[in-house]
Amino acid sequence: MSLLRTYLRVLGLLAPERVLACVLAAANLALAGVLFLEPELFGKVIDALGNVHGHPAPLIAAWALVGFVGVAVGALVSLHADRMSHRRRLAAIRAYFEHAIELPQSFHGNQHTGKLLRIMHIGSDNLSALWLGFFREHLTTLLAILVMLPVALAMNWKLALLMITLLACFVTFNAIAIRRTRRAQDRVQDYHHRISTRVGDVLGNVTVVQSFTRTREEVHGLKQLMAQALAAQYPVLNGWATLSVFSRGASTLTVVAIFALGATLHARGEISIGGIVSFVGFALMLIGRLEQFAQFISNLFFQSNSLRDFFEVLDTPTSVVEAPDAIALPRVRGEVAFEHVDFAYETGRAALHDVDFRIPPGSKVAVVGPTGAGKTTALGLLYRAADPARGRITLDGVDIRSATLESLRRNVAVVFQEPGLLHRSIEENLRIGNPDADDDALQAAARAAQAHAFIVDKPEAYATPIGERGRSLSGGERQRLAIARAMLKDAPILILDEATSALDNATEARIKRAMDALCRNRTTFIIAHRLSTVRNADIILVLDHGRIVEQGRYQELIQRNGLFAQLARQDEFADDRRGRPEPVPLHVAA
Repeated sequence: MSLLRTYLRVLGLLAPERVLACVLAAANLALAGVLFLEPELFGKVIDALGNVHGHPAPLIAAWALVGFVGVAVGALVSLHADRMSHRRRLAAIRAYFEHAIELPQSFHGNQHTGKLLRIMHIGSDNLSALWLGFFREHLTTLLAILVMLPVALAMNWKLALLMITLLACFVTFNAIAIRRTRRAQDRVQDYHHRISTRVGDVLGNVTVVQSFTRTREEVHGLKQLMAQALAAQYPVLNGWATLSVFSRGASTLTVVAIFALGATLHARGEISIGGIVSFVGFALMLIGRLEQFAQFISNLFFQSNSLRDFFEVLDTPTSVVEAPDAIALPRVRGEVAFEHVDFAYETGRAALHDVDFRIPPGSKVAVVGPTGAGKTTALGLLYRAADPARGRITLDGVDIRSATLESLRRNVAVVFQEPGLLHRSIEENLRIGNPDADDDALQAAARAAQAHAFIVDKPEAYATPIGERGRSLSGGERQRLAIARAMLKDAPILILDEATSALDNATEARIKRAMDALCRNRTTFIIAHRLSTVRNADIILVLDHGRIVEQGRYQELIQRNGLFAQLARQDEFADDRRGRPEPVPLHVAA
């Protein structure tokens, strides 16, 4: 994305406040006029003072009036530009956040949270800076240049040529600097992303770093990345510093040349002293504006990578798109059908092939198979974490792609292997399942999940903050909160992705009855790793390499002596008794 295209897109984000933006643009036009009038009036005052018949007082009064008008208009522009910039910055953050959380898991799987946060914060800060700069300086500078050059040509074309030459030098120097340093700045941006990623990794796993005494090594690794970033940054800074030297030199030579040529033209009677003064005022003003413009180009250059990353996230298409005529699903009965479903990841790696089954409402389904067979991927399609490449999935006969995402996901509750708790209070985490639930329902769900007892033992009970990803809780406590959250949601379809994997034997036994109650009258899919779950399931789906190779009840599959029986013989399922021998040991990896 070129600098011009980037800048135009930045300005395009002001569209929701286009009326105010146009008013501020008109005010900038007035400021440009003030900038033009001041040196012109100054030159006329000089001529009036040198003329015995001159009357400088009206000119001085007009000069003062123009100056005060410029101050007043500038203050109003700054005030409203600041307010609009802050509003639009927050709107940009909201748009980024809303879009990012709708992007598929494949996107988030390839992006580090620290990097995404850095892109959001730095990108929005740079947007705000550019908006402020546009109304405070950039637009006025552009209009002033466009006004001054034609006026200067009309006053004296010979002196004006010197100003045009200076402008051409600025444009040429900046173009050279951008071309020679662009790739180097891309490398700098990459180093900064790696720094953010590394810091995020360490802070997110600080317990591991401390326990393995990796603190010194991690700090050393960060220092190395910083040294590489500086080594890549210095040549870029040197290039722009050289540009500044050449620009200042060109400016100085231009002013000297204007004085020299002006003196020659005055000797010939082609220009008055006041005209020379006005021209020098124009030149100094043009130099000031060109230096501002050069600084703007420099800032835009250094900001362009972060803006490009910001827009790339906004431009990343979501793999799940809601149909324009999508219908709102009511509470479904729970009949689920996969009809010849294929799915492949964005990398092209196939994950599911011709998955086809139909589940009656209220059934308890165990999904088993070797690690990587596609169990979690298949069930993720049910709540549209992604969409199939071929085939369709229906709920009560309705294609889920024809339903609104909100109504579809309202009908499905998921308990993941990783609980996914937020850095909020216990109550706030539970209410994700049902924000409108009253306190009695909240506590009932917690009791059913065997979570109420440990919650009330916390310093602030349900109001206790639990840290990022629930770090202040044990693994079993986190998982019980996730189960309680699903219970509170009370959805007709339930997905348990190894939901009890973090629970000890005693706790799992205590909540088994509650889990049975949760599954009653619900269509339940369980990625199974317990023999009892497999035996008690109404239907067992056996996946291997993304295909359903067997389906049926426990005894049927054992008698077929296929993959399921082979997994049983090879101890692929975990025994309920953990450590005690079992005639047919079973363990299913998720």
